[in-house]
Amino acid sequence: MKMMEMLRFKISKKLSLFFLFCSIIFSAKSAYIFIPMDESQSNHLKAYGIAYYAIERDIKVDWLLNYQGGSFMIKQHSAIENECNIRGVSYQLIADVQSTQILQSIARPEVNQDVVRLEKAPKIAIYSPSNKQPWDDAVTLALTYAEIPYEVIYDEEVLANLLPLYDWLHLHHEDFTGQYGKFYASFKNATWYKDQKIAYEKLAKKLGYDKVSQEKLAVAKKIKDFVNAGGFLFAMCSATDSYDIALAAEGTDICQHMFDGDAATASPDQYLDFSRTLAFKDFTLVKNPNQYEFSSIDATQTRRINAKIDFFTLFDFSAKWDPVPTMLCQNHMQVIKGFMGQTTAFKNQYIKSNVLIMGETKATNEARYIHGEFGNGTWTFYGGHDPEDYQHKVGDPKTDLSLHPNSPGYRLILNNILFPAAKKKKLKT
Repeated sequence: MKMMEMLRFKISKKLSLFFLFCSIIFSAKSAYIFIPMDESQSNHLKAYGIAYYAIERDIKVDWLLNYQGGSFMIKQHSAIENECNIRGVSYQLIADVQSTQILQSIARPEVNQDVVRLEKAPKIAIYSPSNKQPWDDAVTLALTYAEIPYEVIYDEEVLANLLPLYDWLHLHHEDFTGQYGKFYASFKNATWYKDQKIAYEKLAKKLGYDKVSQEKLAVAKKIKDFVNAGGFLFAMCSATDSYDIALAAEGTDICQHMFDGDAATASPDQYLDFSRTLAFKDFTLVKNPNQYEFSSIDATQTRRINAKIDFFTLFDFSAKWDPVPTMLCQNHMQVIKGFMGQTTAFKNQYIKSNVLIMGETKATNEARYIHGEFGNGTWTFYGGHDPEDYQHKVGDPKTDLSLHPNSPGYRLILNNILFPAAKKKKLKT
């Protein structure tokens, strides 16, 4: 009996040593952390934060375009593993041979996949007034939840020529036309509206402008210079169309007296110059100050679609030939649920021919997600206010992204944040 127990003990000990040896060997050969971005990922949004965390520390990161939802492969490092565990991000340890097999599979010419190296963590700026609550903007929510650092700037910093300090700029749902969001009819007696108008007028005077519209135009032009010089611009909601409207209307007063104290130019549409805009053409202005709309670009007031069937579809681009739109559309779902905003979607007939439509609602002939180049930089416009709040209203509570860690709508925002980190030579199309 004792001989049998001793034999079992020796066998058990040898097995333990064997498994320990195997574990050591596997650990030594586990060269990469593989972060899947398909349906198996427990927290897609925080996975972007892991990728940013790695490149911020000069750790090798490869973005595997169209491979399991746009997965990440990161050089093995204990700090990255720890962060994945802390943040609840799904990952696997893989050996060199496995990573080589993945790369070889992706490299096959018949496969619509590719690899982009993420090299430099972009410095991020959020263009937002100090009196805005941080949860009133989907991009700020996404960055905070993903634990990606950013800085808030506004008109003073832009006009002081500080934009070149940043790589990526997001425009909070701003009104660049000087009409205070056209909230006049609904909120002209609200304290927040009155306070905002006073604050904007005071800032414009401080910066040397007679009108808010003039000051906002100056800011818009500085932002255009930022893009032209190689910057990455991302805008949502009313910051998209109101930006182009401000550029097109330079030299024309499109604000009625309740906004700037004097009458607007008669028949202002005839003076719009569409050669100045980034995305839109041939639009007409909504001149009624009591109408909650800027122009004919936006489809919010005219679209007729039930919320239950309001979806838009992402286009499928060639990863090997069109890496930029492929990166911007990485997702585990191709059909994304819609969401509204002051600017919800862009009517196709007002989009310039050189603009790339990346997501559309075909049934209503409208684009939701568009992209273009200007000079050495790029811009991306994303219609709607909050991807997980279908009809966000003034004063509504913030969206809790811990309840939506796999949001495909929010993933599009975070794609744009990582996009500037991609190795530049891979971006040539």
